[in-house]
Parts: sequence; structure tokens; C-alpha cells
Amino acid sequence: MPLPPIEHRHGHYLISDAPERLDIAAIHAYLSRSYWAENMPLETLQRALHGSLCIGAYDAGYAQVGLARCITDFATFCYVCDVYVLDEHRRLGLAHAIMSMAVHHPKLQGLRRWNLVTRDAHRLYRQFGFGPVKHSERYMELLDSGVYKRLVDSFDE
Repeated sequence: MPLPPIEHRHGHYLISDAPERLDIAAIHAYLSRSYWAENMPLETLQRALHGSLCIGAYDAGYAQVGLARCITDFATFCYVCDVYVLDEHRRLGLAHAIMSMAVHHPKLQGLRRWNLVTRDAHRLYRQFGFGPVKHSERYMELLDSGVYKRLVDSFDE
């Protein structure tokens, strides 16, 4: 039986893992302009959200203002990505509240490894125990940074 959604108040904001609250259009508007997911097609985002545990931040009118997406097997591993808070809602502790829900989420307890990649939010993630990769020589990646652009271009043809 699925667990009921987990929701917490952070001031006038709601932090929630309820998938039905996700505003896919708002998320796409932000992510498709971000440095890490530029040009992401909407269909790709829809599949990504469907296959992830997502934690959203919502203002008093329930408009989506932030997100963290957790890609996980719910047993051993979680990759945290697509973390953002809209500019006009920053400096209010929302990213911290989102990440706090993630690391304390009942479905994500007992995991052996958590990973994330960030260009500029190291200070935020250090508060939750993240640090440099140990044994970085063991890590490998296959990165296709142009895939979204090619997908968008193929839709235009």
C-alpha cells in the first residue's frame, strides 16, 4: 500500500512529495533554461519525473517555486538532481527545507550511497553530509551534454 504524501510547512510555503502537486510546465520552464538541463524536451522531463521521488516547494497559492528530484532504487542508492528554487523565493531556506525532507524521507532511509553534482551549491549540500567523492578514480561517466539540443532539433525537422 502506498504511503500518503509527506507534506511540511516552511513559513508560508508547502514542501511536499505528492506527485499530483507537481507543475510540469513550471518545472520545464525552469529546467529547460538551467545550465544542467538546457533544452530538455518536455517529454523527457515527464518521464524523468515519473521515475523519481520528487519533492516540491509551493508558495501560499500552491504555485511551484522549487524542486528536488531523487533518482533511487529505494534500497541502496539515491542520486539527487534538478534542485532549484526560483530566484524570487531564494534566501528563505527553501532549498534547505527541500533537502531536509529528502535526506529524512522514510522511503530513502538506510541507503548506502547518495550522490549529486553541483557547480555552485556546495555549502548547501555540506550541511547534509555531502562531500567530495571518495575514491574518485573509481568513478566513471558517459556524458552526452548535447542530447537535449539534438532531441529538440529532431522535433523541429
